[in-house]
Amino acid sequence: MAVIVKYIVVRNGEEKMTFATKKEADAYDKMLDIADNLFEFLETSKIKFTENQLEDISLLLAENKDKLVPILRGIKPKKKTVKKPEQKESASKKTIKQKNI
Repeated sequence: MAVIVKYIVVRNGEEKMTFATKKEADAYDKMLDIADNLFEFLETSKIKFTENQLEDISLLLAENKDKLVPILRGIKPKKKTVKKPEQKESASKKTIKQKNI
């Protein structure tokens, strides 16, 4: 018989997520704490959202806090760069040169 340890994050008596490690469960629990705080903050704003919108926005911001914090500090976010497949181009140029010879 195998023994499996599971870490379950419970909020308001409801199971939210199950994890294999305590570290993952703690990180998720912390993210939910941040989302709760953001929910309360957004709820008091002049902009009126539905409860579902508040939950969605709060979770989105909490899940992306590592990207959001620098933005709030005034640091411009890095743009994703698309790498050009230069090896394919150079290989095809060599093939063309060899055919011309």
